[in-house]
Amino acid sequence: MKQFNQLKNKQRQLRAGFSENLGLRVHRALSWLQRSEACDDDPDGEFIFLWIAFNAAYANDMDAQYRGSELDASNRFLTRLCHLDPDQRLSALVWQQYPGPIRVLLDNQHVFQPFWDHLNGKPGSEQWQQRFSEARQQAAKALSQQNTPKVLAIALQRIYTLRNQLVHGGATWNGQLNRQQVRDCCAILRSLVPIVIDIMMDNADQVWGDPFYPVVPS
Repeated sequence: MKQFNQLKNKQRQLRAGFSENLGLRVHRALSWLQRSEACDDDPDGEFIFLWIAFNAAYANDMDAQYRGSELDASNRFLTRLCHLDPDQRLSALVWQQYPGPIRVLLDNQHVFQPFWDHLNGKPGSEQWQQRFSEARQQAAKALSQQNTPKVLAIALQRIYTLRNQLVHGGATWNGQLNRQQVRDCCAILRSLVPIVIDIMMDNADQVWGDPFYPVVPS
């Protein structure tokens, strides 16, 4: 279901009350969401544009010495969004809309980065199978506890691995080997990204931080 037009109309109504940083985040995220909705029959392209939209919404700029990993930042962001989601839309996404695809994703070694590290001979990756088993146990615990932020965070780690495969040329466009995981990740992001943007617009009083690459007058 395409949601850009509805969110864009809401943005036009509310943007006068946005801070400059929130306004820029929402504007950029919506632009990439709109582009993703034009990717008919191109799940690879849709996935990449949806990831950029998500990144535009959450990424913060800070001094290099204080920067955590991109995944750490996105995990904190998702936890915060869950607390700002009184309608439980993120919970519905995990437990009602996509419980099957998320479980499949969490059990798929091909979107588990240590698996690829081991295949590429990266030092310290020999125990990838043990780490995969432990990660599955953590995911199972989060699922049993219906811990929405944790499940989303683990799923996002898997989606991030697929993002790396595509963006860094580790997969063939429209290839046959990874179709199901691309379709599943696309579906999850297709629902997640509009919810993220909507929650941010509903919480304009929150401090969302300075975005990377702010607009610089020429």
